[in-house]
Amino acid sequence: MDRFLAKALSVTALSLTIGLSSLAVPAGAHAAAIVSGFNTNTLARNDDGSDGPVNIGFTANFFGIEHNELYVNNNGNVTFGSDLSTFTPFDLTSTGQQIIAPFFSDVDTRSAGEPVTYGTGMYEGRDAFGVNWIDVDYYPSNTAHTNRNSFQLILVDRSDIASGDFDFIFNYDQIEWEAGTASGSDPDGLGGSSARVGYSNGTGDPGTFFELSGSAVNGAFIDGGPNALISSRLNSDVDGRYVFSARSGGVDNPVQVPEPGSLALLGIGLAGLGFVRRRRTL
Repeated sequence: MDRFLAKALSVTALSLTIGLSSLAVPAGAHAAAIVSGFNTNTLARNDDGSDGPVNIGFTANFFGIEHNELYVNNNGNVTFGSDLSTFTPFDLTSTGQQIIAPFFSDVDTRSAGEPVTYGTGMYEGRDAFGVNWIDVDYYPSNTAHTNRNSFQLILVDRSDIASGDFDFIFNYDQIEWEAGTASGSDPDGLGGSSARVGYSNGTGDPGTFFELSGSAVNGAFIDGGPNALISSRLNSDVDGRYVFSARSGGVDNPVQVPEPGSLALLGIGLAGLGFVRRRRTL
């Protein structure tokens, strides 16, 4: 092997290593996705509790049913029509519950971490309603726990497009646990029946539900995991932000994309392989 070919192979190997390793971005290597505010009200410290129905300040058409209020559930979700105390996440593709879930898992705020807050506000100049699960603990809440999660849901009025249209946004800043011990996790909140992320209109009809890749997969959503919530994005230019558009009573078909830069680096590596292959044929 001549020195030129050896150097080309060395550069290609380095590019591939960088590209592949960057697909799993280390914790902290992301923009701050969570928006300040939406904290006028506090859900009293609890395990499996809810507040509601609470008014969101505008009308949201969720799969043909218009809502102006919802239930804020401690366990990482909001629901329409009734509250939800379930702590082990169920399959969002077959549930009979109308639900929007940024991180459906066993949040426990009784003893440690911070309580859930919610309220109306503004997002990019539009009326909005948000729920904050910031620095929340898992079951059984204990001051000895060191793992905490911080995530947020924002519903945004888009009646400027059509009556009832709205966006809903999942924001993530830190995900260090995925389940409570009552759902089979270890003492650190890892393993067991892990979190699900997505939504459903409760009918099971095609096109009326969605789960983000990594739902119910141990370790997937955790910071640094293969589907780490803080380092991917959807319809957004901010890492850790996932934007869904509810239009004309439906939700636009979402497609998750990897963290930006990962594919570019991987492409450099693959291009390098092609260059070496061409060099060998000269």
